[in-house]
Amino acid sequence: MTEETGRYPLRLEGDGVPMVRFQKVTKRYGPLVVLDELDLDVAPGEMVTIIGPSGSGKTTVLRMLMTLETIDGGVIYVDGEPLTHMVRNQGLVPANSAHTRRMRSKIGMCFQHFNLFPHMTALGNCMEGPVQVLKLSRKEAEERSMELLEMVGMADKRDEHPSRLSGGQQQRVAIARALAMRPRIMLFDEVTSALDPEVISEVTSVIRRLVSTHNLTMLMVTHQMGFAREISDRVCFFFNGSIEEQGPPAELFEAPGRERTRQFLNAVLEAN
Repeated sequence: MTEETGRYPLRLEGDGVPMVRFQKVTKRYGPLVVLDELDLDVAPGEMVTIIGPSGSGKTTVLRMLMTLETIDGGVIYVDGEPLTHMVRNQGLVPANSAHTRRMRSKIGMCFQHFNLFPHMTALGNCMEGPVQVLKLSRKEAEERSMELLEMVGMADKRDEHPSRLSGGQQQRVAIARALAMRPRIMLFDEVTSALDPEVISEVTSVIRRLVSTHNLTMLMVTHQMGFAREISDRVCFFFNGSIEEQGPPAELFEAPGRERTRQFLNAVLEAN
């Protein structure tokens, strides 16, 4: 993190504080600018979907929130606090590991390729984080995990290892595992793109249920335009590392205001 952070607030306070704020966030790989002074607010409980062509910075946004990528400029705030910085001597400095762990505990992520532990059962995958990180007793972790496996329709597969589960089943277990950590924010990175078309509905139905029954803030990257339109409060179209256009899904999909957005949506619809 090379940029001076003195001009950024130490924390966000007052009414209307977003659950997530990217303030002038920049990410570079050598001469390639992946995110270009990105400004993005996500309100508590809001479901925001990020769409755009490959290389536009979509997944980088999620990976930064998971602290899997460093930032080269700007500040990210989560629940009012800086994520990759911390306050010291009335200024912002790079966060230490304790601050990062505490902030990361507010965020859960489901990846494209599930990332389940292959040597653990579905139940074991869900219990591991609550036991090892949250220090729950095994009984408490099992009760919490079984409740979530029930919610995603996988309670009957509690003793199966990932190799014996279909892609859709593995993704549902991955969602339950992320929720077992009681995050405030859930991130979904192309969670249906590795699945066969006939099982995509298994995963999208679980996400629909999450949206309708849990007060989670959610960010999703997807190429499923129909799903994005149905489930999102807001859709952001990324292009060349910044937000080209954003708005309610009906507005953005039916009457996009920017030519690049129209070209992208036409190309996606033609491909499908």
